[in-house]
Amino acid sequence: MSREFGKNFEMVCDILDRYERNPHRLITILQRIQDVYSYLPEDIMTYVATALGISPGTVFGAATFYTHFTLEPKGKYVIKVCDGTACHVRKSGDIIKVIEKELGFSEKKKTSDDMLFTLETVACLGVCGLAPVIVVNDDVHGAMTKEKTVGLIKKIREEEAANG
Repeated sequence: MSREFGKNFEMVCDILDRYERNPHRLITILQRIQDVYSYLPEDIMTYVATALGISPGTVFGAATFYTHFTLEPKGKYVIKVCDGTACHVRKSGDIIKVIEKELGFSEKKKTSDDMLFTLETVACLGVCGLAPVIVVNDDVHGAMTKEKTVGLIKKIREEEAANG
């Protein structure tokens, strides 16, 4: 049994009970579980399949079909960088590069080793007038530059260090 299976397991059982272990509620159940873990752990999805009386393939199929779901752990701070047309022409690509450099990310590595940051590139955040835009969790930051981005990351790190 993995470490993830025990973490918040009671909450998973509560979610399954709240939706009456109904396999027709699979998507909603997975959404609530992802709210708990910030991703969908493999052991938990296997348990969900058993609890709902459906195949693990059905659960994994739903989890991989919908882009809302993620099978990889995310950092405490998810940085979404818009790379839609308005942001792209205003150099969002440079912002992505500076974040990758600052946090040691690569094409395959998008979450920091300390689990503090995750980088996601999105097609549009719907605030084109503020381009280029990044969103850190629910906080929107517009008219970003490379310097402002590095400053924001440093500020978050400082706040985390101060909070222990």
